[in-house]
Amino acid sequence: MKAKSGTLRKKKVRKGNKIHGFLKRMSTAGGRAVLLNRRRKGRKNLAR
Repeated sequence: MKAKSGTLRKKKVRKGNKIHGFLKRMSTAGGRAVLLNRRRKGRKNLAR
């Protein structure tokens, strides 16, 4: 048997943003620290 290739699931944009999004990051102290570190590092995208 040959293994299937490709993705198993489709990413849900809204759910991903609710968990990993910018507003979610800003809502907690730890999330703000994550954004601060990503800004320091020079990331193009801070959050999803």
